[in-house]
Order: sequence, then structure tokens, then C-alpha cells
Amino acid sequence: MKRFCTAILLLGLISYTGLSQQDPLTSQYMFSTLTFNPGAAGTSGMICATAVNRQQWLGFDGAPSTTVFNISAPISKINSGVGLVVESDNIGFDKDINLAAAYSYLMELGSSKLGIGIYLGMVNKTLDPSWEIPDGDHFTPPDQDPLIPTNKESVVAFDAGAGVYLRNDKYYLAASVTHINQPDIKYTKGLSYISRHYYITAGYTLQMPDPALELLPSVFAYSDGKIVQATVTSLVRYNKKVWGGVSYRAGDSVIGLIGIELFNGIRIGYSYDFPLSDVRKSTYGSHEFMVNYCFDLSFGKSPMRYKSVRFL
Repeated sequence: MKRFCTAILLLGLISYTGLSQQDPLTSQYMFSTLTFNPGAAGTSGMICATAVNRQQWLGFDGAPSTTVFNISAPISKINSGVGLVVESDNIGFDKDINLAAAYSYLMELGSSKLGIGIYLGMVNKTLDPSWEIPDGDHFTPPDQDPLIPTNKESVVAFDAGAGVYLRNDKYYLAASVTHINQPDIKYTKGLSYISRHYYITAGYTLQMPDPALELLPSVFAYSDGKIVQATVTSLVRYNKKVWGGVSYRAGDSVIGLIGIELFNGIRIGYSYDFPLSDVRKSTYGSHEFMVNYCFDLSFGKSPMRYKSVRFL
């Protein structure tokens, strides 16, 4: 019965996201802006690679599991940046793989750099259902329901998005939209689509009285046109090597974040979500791990040679 109830809940979440939120979220959004904003490609002036793994709702069968990898690089000769994003997102028997190539045109605006970008890619959504139906006449077998999938199906659709990203040593400001074309997802038992998602993110670097300490406040907000959710984060960074802080995702969770840059320039981050919604009764929270590395072609300079509120 527990597995049956879990499957029904996950199916409900999948069905719900068919009309609203479908992009997976990460708590360490400041490290993976390229995932939802192609305008960020190349704006750091360095080659940057980031991997994020998120295990959501621990203790919940079929809970969301997300892995993201992105890499970007500038092409200074043509004032451009390019990037690649690979994303795997699983929830219940719904398994998604997204692949996108990003391009941004870069221009100088005084002391700031502006990236105007687009991405083109594909989404691969796979349903592989497995059902355990309790005994009783009041439970309808899946094969007799016109909306419940019974066989494994895989759908591939074209996807596109756009974004702008403005940054300098003290602040960043960005806006983007994903799934501009609202890709159709055609299953045997029904037709769905991926709705457009709108993102705004901003942050600032504030030097504290102690020259070794910096305060890094930031905000991240998204909407699918029906709901709006915002995350506010405050990080303290010590000696540009160690950071820690807290985020609040409105109505959803409180998040603790920590991270460190190793001597070889590799940055490692960890976050833990403490749920505030009713789901907290069935889960231990959510873990998220991040690894990031930036370098230039000379391979001789530290990736932290600039003082950016953005870690990438």
C-alpha cells in the first residue's frame, strides 16, 4: 500500500508539473547560472565547468534526483561565449535528459560585461511505469484508465531559450526564459507540453570591515506563468576561499550552504534543505553537492583573480 500511495503521489506531482514547474531547481544556483541563462556563457573570461548533484526528499521512494553538468568558454576574437549544458532529472518513473548548446554575444558596458545569449537543444522525456494495485473493486487497473500510462515510452522534442546577463566585480543581474517554444510532449495516453519558465537573479559583493570577509547577498526567482517562487541567500566568504550561509525558499525550505576552494582552484560546495511544507512529515530533507573549476588557457593563473559575487 505504501508503494501504491507513493506512486500515486509521484504521478500527481508529474501531472501537476506538466502544467507548471518542470525545470529542476538547485539550491546552489549561483554556481550554475548557465543551466537556465545562456547569456552567462563566457562572461567570466575563463573556461568554467560545474557539476551539481541533488538528492531531494530523502527517505521518499522515487524522490527527485537531479544531476547537472555545464561548461562554458569565451571566444574573445568574436566577442562571444559558448557553452554546453547536460541535465538528468528523475522523479518516480519519469526520467528526463536535457541537452543544450548555448551562445552569447559579449559586449563591454563601462566596467561591466553584458552577455546576450540563446540556447538550442533537445529534451528527452521517458516514462517507465510500474504499478502495484491493491485488491478491491474500487481500484481501476491502469490499463483501463485512459490517462494512466502502462508501457515504457520515450519522447524527444526540440527546445530553445534566451537570456541576458550583466556582471562586474561588484554585482550581477540576469533575466532569462527557458522553453520559449513550449515543446509538445506526445504520449500514447495524452498530450502535454513544457511551459515557459522565467528567471530573474541578482547578487552583490559587499566588503565587510574585516578585509578578509565579504557578504554576498543574492536573490533567485522563477515563474512558469502560474506560480512564482523566490529564494533569498546570504553568504559570508572568508579570504575568497571559504564560504557559508543560509537561504530561504519562500514557503518551501530553509537551506544551509557551505563551500571551500582547494589549493588547486577546485571549488566544492554542499547544501542541505530543511523542508517547511507538509512534505517534511515524510522526508529527511534534501542533499546537494557541487564541484566547480575555472581556468584560463594559460593554465597559470588562479581562477579567483577577479572579485566577483558570481563564483563562475
